[in-house]
Amino acid sequence: MRKSSVQGHPSRRRFIGATVGVLALPSAATNAEASPAISPVEAAKAAQPPIDVATLEIAQKVAAVEQSHEALGKAIPMVNRYRDHIEAIRAVGLASNVEPAFAFNPRRRRRLSAAQVGSAAPSRRQVGKIPGPSSDLDIAFADTSRLQLWLAAGQVTSEQLVNLAVDRLKRHDATLSCVVTLTDRRSLAEARQADAGRKRGGQVQGLRGIPYGAKDLFDSAGIRTQWGARPYLERPVPKSDSTALARLKDAGACLTAKLSTGELAIGDSWAGEARSQDGLPLSGEGEGVKGHKTKNPWDPTAGASGSSAGPAAAVAAGLVPFALGTETGGSIVSPASTCGVVGLRPTYGRVSRAGVMTLRWTLDKVGVIARSVADCGAVLQAIHGPDGLDGTVTAEPFRWNPALAGSVRGLRLGVVESELFASDSTVTEKERAQSEKLRPIFEAAVDVYRRAGFEIVPVTLPPFPAGALYAIHNAEAGAMFDEITRTGAIDTLEGQGPTDRSSQLRASRFIPAVDYIQAQRVRTLMINALEDLFDRIDLFLTAPSSDSVSMTNLTGHPALVLPAGFVISDGGLEMPRNIMLTGRLDDEATLLDAGLAFERQTPWHARRPPLFS
Repeated sequence: MRKSSVQGHPSRRRFIGATVGVLALPSAATNAEASPAISPVEAAKAAQPPIDVATLEIAQKVAAVEQSHEALGKAIPMVNRYRDHIEAIRAVGLASNVEPAFAFNPRRRRRLSAAQVGSAAPSRRQVGKIPGPSSDLDIAFADTSRLQLWLAAGQVTSEQLVNLAVDRLKRHDATLSCVVTLTDRRSLAEARQADAGRKRGGQVQGLRGIPYGAKDLFDSAGIRTQWGARPYLERPVPKSDSTALARLKDAGACLTAKLSTGELAIGDSWAGEARSQDGLPLSGEGEGVKGHKTKNPWDPTAGASGSSAGPAAAVAAGLVPFALGTETGGSIVSPASTCGVVGLRPTYGRVSRAGVMTLRWTLDKVGVIARSVADCGAVLQAIHGPDGLDGTVTAEPFRWNPALAGSVRGLRLGVVESELFASDSTVTEKERAQSEKLRPIFEAAVDVYRRAGFEIVPVTLPPFPAGALYAIHNAEAGAMFDEITRTGAIDTLEGQGPTDRSSQLRASRFIPAVDYIQAQRVRTLMINALEDLFDRIDLFLTAPSSDSVSMTNLTGHPALVLPAGFVISDGGLEMPRNIMLTGRLDDEATLLDAGLAFERQTPWHARRPPLFS
């Protein structure tokens, strides 16, 4: 046996504050009873006046950077926040033998046994008589396994699937703002090739002939890739596919659309113009329009979250069966949960990032958003493994087949009760009301797993200031986008608020190298602590808003988010809510087994947004 974002969940800030106290220096712990004074972090903050623009004007001379007085003013809130994060990291005790996580390798502690990476090899599909689709909507909302059954039985063709996807993408983009480039010509050619192969007697299996979308961070041969950001709208058109797209092409999948990403992989607002592959505008809005925002299919007045906003919205609305996304700090988990679809963030280094925009080298991951757990597994099967281009990619095997998934009975499921069920007197009335709405969903999810034979184990997350560590890793983003920061091109980004990418990049110039390295050393301890936790459990359950989202993005562990219920919004609409499962490094097979066990016992993944069905 093989051994976060929901709106309104208030735990992240409280967790960081609480863990700073837990991790205070030994001297502070020793004197705790004698002196109820503030923590070392709070004391350090109190002793230092806020940083101002004049200070930054002096500091940037040391870094040989020339940002304007106005630009530095925009950076001030983030710089002060970084200083708080640095103080939190300094409160963690570090022995001299703790090395920084360079080059980042979360697997140095242990490797999985064959039993923990799965043993179910893909099998050929046996096709019998099955009911065909009764309408185009049945096709639009079918998962890939159902589509393959219809293809094998001759009840649909790949060309029909692609034409339907193209039509729905054109028709609904004005509402959702999720398409950057409709790759209609490419997908039609790939669909015709798949149909011709079937006529010659080729096997109908896997992803062959299935349309899909990809976040507009993935290079695509002959098709623009703009990263959602105005400084890159004239980026040279790629001459080759990213590795992930090339592998899906080899598997026979049909790239039907490049889908929106929040600019430079943050949020759900983006720059550019939706176009067909021939360059014609798709929705009638030009590139001068400010503030494109990808919408949530369950409530188009609300955003889809980000930064894999387009993939999540398109899958949820039945525009494509699955899409590729990326995650650095929640960019699959959050939009998939907001839009009520399945999202798989694989282990760091599972999938090559060659040909994909870099945000943070030691955090970026390629993953999948789909309408079923099985679809996520099928896509990961197609895209994982070394390519000789991305040196972080592991050769660790991945073998999983939903038809042969083993029994999950006896798997140990950790439940982070402090996040899911604990009440907190410090939260606002609105936050408390939101938590009360969510509590029955989480209780029901735990009950599903209990009845399925899982051993329920209450657990507590390791007490590290994960949010502070994650913020200091903005130094990597600062290095990646050094040129547009120094030239002032970040002034053309859509978001210019205190937490937007532009402010993060400006402020990253003032993160000391020493403190970045210290953060990497604390990261090493955090990886070890997570591995110790997995000595007691096989996976753990939290909300998608969990503090573990930042933690496990830093440690490289995989996660799966699943539709788990609905709540009524303030506007009276039913809105989806997900749960999140997190597993061992390179053990996506157990995650998928557990996700499939939940999916087979619940109806939530089959629900369709009313406006698009």
